[in-house]
Formats: sequence, structure tokens, C-alpha cells
Amino acid sequence: MPPQPDAATEKGTCFVVMGFGKKTDFETGRVLDLDQSYHNLIKPAVEAAGLKCIRADEVVHSGLIDTPMYELLLKADVVVADLSTSNRNAIYELGVRHALRPYTTVIMAEEQMMKSLAFDLNHIVVRQYRHLGEDIGVSEAKRFTSELTDAIKKIMAVEPKLRWDSPVYKFIDRLIPPSVEQEVKQAVEAGASKTSTSSDASGTPAHSEMMQRVDEAQKKGDWVKAKILLEEVREMRRAATSETSANQQIENQEDPYILQRLALATYKSKYPTTEEAFKQARDLLSLLDPQVSNDTETLGLWGSLHKRMWDMTKERSYLDQAIRGYERGFYLRNDYYNGINYAYLLNERAAQAAGLAEAVADFVQARRVRQEVISICNQWLTSNTRTEPLPPGSKFPENRYWVLATLAEAYIGLEQEALGQQRLDEAFAAAPEEWMKETTREQVSKLKALLAASPLKKLPSL
Repeated sequence: MPPQPDAATEKGTCFVVMGFGKKTDFETGRVLDLDQSYHNLIKPAVEAAGLKCIRADEVVHSGLIDTPMYELLLKADVVVADLSTSNRNAIYELGVRHALRPYTTVIMAEEQMMKSLAFDLNHIVVRQYRHLGEDIGVSEAKRFTSELTDAIKKIMAVEPKLRWDSPVYKFIDRLIPPSVEQEVKQAVEAGASKTSTSSDASGTPAHSEMMQRVDEAQKKGDWVKAKILLEEVREMRRAATSETSANQQIENQEDPYILQRLALATYKSKYPTTEEAFKQARDLLSLLDPQVSNDTETLGLWGSLHKRMWDMTKERSYLDQAIRGYERGFYLRNDYYNGINYAYLLNERAAQAAGLAEAVADFVQARRVRQEVISICNQWLTSNTRTEPLPPGSKFPENRYWVLATLAEAYIGLEQEALGQQRLDEAFAAAPEEWMKETTREQVSKLKALLAASPLKKLPSL
């Protein structure tokens, strides 16, 4: 007879250990949307196995998150740990689970992480899935969801002693797991509402609910509302992490993902003025040390903010900061977005140069970067030929448009007009929104003006 769930509820509980939002995998430079992993892979699989699925951002709590988190790490019938992007919190929480509970822990990770898996994890079963960055393919979602559901059902269907998967209990003989069943039962009964996925009696919303409101505001273009909501989320997190326990002061830590989104919403809000919004956004990103950061999302935002301020003011310091941001982001991530912006701004700086040598150096470097960008874009198109249906809410059409538009700009920047126009026609035919085409037309027009004043024309004929 299979063991009964530990929790005093109809359904057992699965606690999911992972990051949330978009996170940069510093090993590969890729940005993965971990919410896609949770909503399209993990949660459907867990619910199909008959368990209630809870992630940390769905836990409603008043004050420090640590208490309900540790309770869930101990009492959850199953813990699923997604280690994608080498999330430090997820790895730490997995270690806590292995120390507290000898069985029913499932580990998973995005396939490209497997080659850089830490030694202590490379001899444990890690289930792999493929992430596309912004979304997950339909066939991959079906495959992995089925695999994860099957794995959970199997480990729940055997006696505890036969499903031990913690290396702590495997390698240390006669180690006795913590025996706190009564305490856990009391904690569950006293605080059941704290692990609800909706608001508690005091009306305190969960992190996930707040972020959903942010997403809705952004889709409507209501950047002021998105900014206000993100400021509230940030304050909730700061208040929780700065609480004092009996023996220690919890260090106040900022969440890079929240700061990045808040900086973007702040600038986009243009409130109270565009310049003031820029300064506020810059101050937020400064907390993430963009001058030395390896986070390509931070660097891309830093470059974008200063590029827009350069367009508005023509103040040279903004141009230099934008170039530094995009340059560092490009060489860390090797991506078309940072690359094409870096190349364009090099042309802008060449046009501002006091001497011919500096102008030529930037102009030639822009050409070299564009050649690399063309290679990156062509590789993306080769790897992203879709024959399967797109998942709901997929960003594939939008991504394909920007890749084609970037290719067009790169060819035009290399003065290969025919290839550039061909790619531009393909991009416009694939554009999901009209505003995208207008943005590209404006960018290409500005680029052509810079090319017309090429410093290479001033060089003596050889």
C-alpha cells in the first residue's frame, strides 16, 4: 500500500525550488525565463501527479519568508528543484532538503547547464529539459511534463525506505532523519493559510500575484502603474530580508530581477519628466554595479537608457556610457541585440570624433561587430526553424522579427544594400505589430545618414 501524504490535506504538497522571472545563466550568457519553466513544465506535471504545487513566490507570509520556506522544505511530500542558471538560492535550498529529508526530491535543469554541473551534483540523477530562452516548445513541454509526472508518481508509490534519494542519507550510514512529525502537524494546522496561493485574511498579496499585476499593467502600456506595483514588491522584499531574528540581522539584499524591471518601468513612465525618470532609473541600475556587472540584462538596460538620453540631449557622456554597456554585454553574451546597438553607437561616436584616426577606428570596429552579428543571427535562424505548433503566448514571431530586422541593419551597415533590403522585406512580412516596422525604419534611416558621412571617404586613395 503506498504511503499516505505527510500533510493533513486531501492532496499531498510539492514545493518547487527555483528562481523566478528572467535570470541570466552566466555560464552561457543566455537569459532564461524561469516562469515559463514553472508554468509550462513543472506545475502541470505536479498537478497531473495529484499534488498541490507551491513555489516560494506563491507563499503568502507576513514578515520573513524563511519560516514557511523551511517548513515546506521539511514537510513537503515532494520537492522539485530546478537548478537552471545555477541559482544559488535553489542550490542551497536543495542542500537543506537533502539534509532534512532522505527521500522524494526530484532535481532538474536546462540541458546546457549539464556540462557545468558542480561535482557534488554530477553523480545524482538530474532530469534535463530544453529551454528556448523566452518560451518552451510544445513538443518539449509535452515530453518533459510527462516524464516529470511519471517520476513523481513512481517515487510516491513505493515505501519511503525504497525511495531514498538524498546523498546525505545514502553515504552516511545509520543517520536518522529529524523526527518532528507532531511539530510539523501543528505548524500545518496553525498556518495552513500561509501557504495559500491567494491573499490571506489581512489582504496581503503573494509575490506572484503582484508580479501578475505588473505584467498586466505593462501589456496595457500603463508604466506608471507598473512602476508603483514594482516599488511595492521591492519594499515587501526589503522589509522581509531586513527583519531581525533573535540571534542575527538578516542582510538587506536587492533582487536584480525586480530592480531591472523597476528601472525599465521607471524610465518608460516618463514621470514626472523624461529626464527625472531617467535619473531615477539610472540610480536603480547603479545598485547592480553596471560598470563591473556580468549580468547582460543589467548591461543591456544600462546601454538602452543612456542611448535614449544621448538621442535626446546629444551629451557625449551618455554616448560613452551607452557604448560601454552594450560593448560589455555583447562580449559577455555574444548576442545580436547588444551587438547591433554597439555597432550603431560606434558609428555615432565616429561622427562626433575630433580626429580622423579616432573616427576611422570606431567606424571599422562597427563593421567588424556587424560581421559577428550576421553570424549570430544566421545561426539563430538555422536553430529556430519551427515545424511544431507554437505554445500559447510564445514570443517566437516577435523574436524572429527582431533577428531578421537586425540582419537587415547589419547588412546595410556593411553597405550590402541588396542583402539588407531582402532581409528587411522578410522582417516586415513577419512583423506581428506595425510599430516594430516603424521602429526599424527610423533606425535604418539614422544609420544611412551616418554611413553617408563615412570617415573612410576622407582617407587618401591607395
